[in-house]
Amino acid sequence: MHLDPQNSPAICLMGPTASGKTALAIELVQRLPLEIVSVDSAQIYKTMDIGTGKPDAKTLTLAPHRLIDFLDPLESYSAARFCEDARREMANIRAAGKVPLLVGGTMLYFKALRDGLASMPAADERVRADILNQASAEGWAAIHTELAAVDPIAASRIHPNDPQRLQRALEVFRVSGRSLSEWQAMQSPLPDGGDAFVFLSIQPVDRSVLHQRIERRFRQMLEEGLVGEVEALFARGDLGPELPSIRSVGYRQVWQYLSQEIGFDVMVERGVIATRQLAKRQITWLRGWPSLKNFDSDDKNLIDGVLRSIET
Repeated sequence: MHLDPQNSPAICLMGPTASGKTALAIELVQRLPLEIVSVDSAQIYKTMDIGTGKPDAKTLTLAPHRLIDFLDPLESYSAARFCEDARREMANIRAAGKVPLLVGGTMLYFKALRDGLASMPAADERVRADILNQASAEGWAAIHTELAAVDPIAASRIHPNDPQRLQRALEVFRVSGRSLSEWQAMQSPLPDGGDAFVFLSIQPVDRSVLHQRIERRFRQMLEEGLVGEVEALFARGDLGPELPSIRSVGYRQVWQYLSQEIGFDVMVERGVIATRQLAKRQITWLRGWPSLKNFDSDDKNLIDGVLRSIET
């Protein structure tokens, strides 16, 4: 099978959490001249390894990943910055004679790469803090209700249990007086020479299988030391639950446990539920994705089907 580093489209491997994307990507790298760019908004953070499912050293030796493990958890990251970083890494991969393989579940990043980005108002820490305080007092459902009043399009798209996106959508309106949907309608076109992409996704046909995997994986993360990993972040003293890093699924629940807001069993239950909710949102994104080639992650001939798809 031949891939032309200069002319073959970049391959995007998408799917919900725990669907087996990393294992498939590593197998593809062994078969084809590909190099992986991570599309994961949590794996970017240093010292956040277990809870993000970051590949271990052995795996990274076998299949190097770009755009993981480079940002301090105190820092924020954006889709705009991801696009800039990803396009740089993709160009470097092509210069090295390979084709980019973008792998992950942060669908907003994939969308930004595909469609370009609207010029958005900069983050406002005071407004952001006000929204967080309001959510703490009234709940995120109240934030969702307020958003629905000023931006019904965004509210219909954003789940009431997705605090990061709710916060940003309401922040944009409060800062600019213009809804997030209005800003997105003024989307900037992709720059000339932008990459072409082929989009693939994997997930189990049976949703209950995914739910079982999610619970099994979360419990395995706990056995591997997730609580200790979050304890180290907690002990730093400069991090808090308002940061995107700590709001990541799993970390948020363990942080609440360490803060003595909830007990261990409740933490486990909430961690599993939050991960399932994340998977549900990812699947919703995928349902509306145009020209997406879907594969059953439990198909024993998965790798052959994906290879044929890439070839054509």
